[in-house]
Amino acid sequence: MAEARAHEDPLEPRPQEAAPERAVPEAASTPATTRRRAPWSARWRPALRALHRDFGYLVVGLTIIYAVSGLAVNHIADWDPNFVERETALVLPMPLPATDEAIAELAVGAAGLDGAPSDIFRTSDDELEVTHKGGTIVVHTDTGRALARARKPRLLLRVANWLHLNRGKKAWTALADGYAVLLLFLAVSGMFMLPGRKGLIGRGGLLVLLGGAVPALYVALSGGP
Repeated sequence: MAEARAHEDPLEPRPQEAAPERAVPEAASTPATTRRRAPWSARWRPALRALHRDFGYLVVGLTIIYAVSGLAVNHIADWDPNFVERETALVLPMPLPATDEAIAELAVGAAGLDGAPSDIFRTSDDELEVTHKGGTIVVHTDTGRALARARKPRLLLRVANWLHLNRGKKAWTALADGYAVLLLFLAVSGMFMLPGRKGLIGRGGLLVLLGGAVPALYVALSGGP
């Protein structure tokens, strides 16, 4: 073998040895794996959050009306939530007319009110009370002095109170019931929007219990109705 290599021409290229053939792995005989479906909570929570968001936007206007009106009506003992009252002292020219109707007409004109009074009656021999759609006027017929109490509706707030107290038509009752149902949905759906420790089984559940304890404690401590 060494002698054969010695007689080889060094300038002649050597034949390349064939590379060993690699074994081709056989095709896997295991069946194709199927995709795993997402958990049930991962499928319904996005839909619940979308409904919660859309219904929340839908009731923003009604929520503002009921919230502002609720604050106003809660303090009805401290102020009139529907009207702004203004008192004005008047001095009617003496002597006064002979009839109560004429005195009332004179007082209404002095107070700057339009239209006829709706009611006129004597509270005493020397005091006449005139009721008008714009307020009331008390006239002291012995001195000609009068006190006019004018009422001016509060801008938008009177309308909000009118709606809140359900004094509109029956159609508004149906709308108010629908609003109440949406509020219930928002309250219940909000408890299930987040999973885990931040949801109902964690911090969310503690906050729900805390919120429910507030009215329960108040009723217990105040003695209830």
